Amino acid sequence: MEQLRIGTRGSDLALWQAHATRDALVAAGFQEAAIEIVVIKTTGDRITDRALLEAGGKGLFTKEIEEALLDKTIDIAVHSAKDMPTRLPDGLAVAGYLPRADIRDALISRHGGGLDSLPQGAKLGTASLRREALMRRARPDLEIALLRGNVPTRLRKVEEGELDATLLAHAGLRRLGLHEHATALLDPFDFPPACGQGAVLIECREDDAPVRELMAKIDHRETGAAVTCERAFLDTLDGSCRTPIAGWAQIEDGALSFRGLLLSPDGTEVVEGAGNGDAASAEEIGRDIGRDVRGRTSKELLARLGIG
Repeated sequence: MEQLRIGTRGSDLALWQAHATRDALVAAGFQEAAIEIVVIKTTGDRITDRALLEAGGKGLFTKEIEEALLDKTIDIAVHSAKDMPTRLPDGLAVAGYLPRADIRDALISRHGGGLDSLPQGAKLGTASLRREALMRRARPDLEIALLRGNVPTRLRKVEEGELDATLLAHAGLRRLGLHEHATALLDPFDFPPACGQGAVLIECREDDAPVRELMAKIDHRETGAAVTCERAFLDTLDGSCRTPIAGWAQIEDGALSFRGLLLSPDGTEVVEGAGNGDAASAEEIGRDIGRDVRGRTSKELLARLGIG
């Protein structure tokens, strides 16, 4: 193909991801001058005054971009994997992944240090139900406040004292050159990440063979297998912005291990599942562990989370 149009959101982090995809394609032999980056404003970018779950969930960050894919005004879309709904619209498919970055959450605290350094009753801002549930589990004394906006906005609210602390993906901070703001990196065993955290997902039209062939040249298969497992776990539990779910798959020498958590919003109930197997069976492993967790979760908690 002679031209390639990359669709992306306009935030600094989204543009970093689009440029990283462009750079990977250039390294694979595609002409840089033939690549156009197309910025698309999404509904999620416009809504900054309330939690996403009140407005429709994860799809708010992808809807307009996926419509552009289906309309053929762009050829691929680049997303943060953790922002992607588990079910793609008919006609679209995952084309590949860039190599995954650090999966850990970073604490940014105006008091310095880690969770133990936060004073009693400190105010922590987040828009993530997973982070809120895990934080309530670890520090039930904290006041949790809704915090939306891009990375610089969130950092500024801590620096100006509106909040004592926030949590952000360490991968995003590093990609933006802002990692020095992190006062602690949280242990993923105690504070596991969102499914797909740290991974960049590339989406295309299902029937676009030339694009799929091109994306295969830059696809990082280990990242793909790990995130496929995590997304299968999420999908089996009806995971969305309405459900506090964490999950992390690791791959070593072709073997995959996975650990996932389903939490109550207040963090007082946690159902954990874990398993391992061949990376080639990533989706099956994720679904099996998801079914196991679902089967061991009380009917009361399933109902509270809206899981049918």
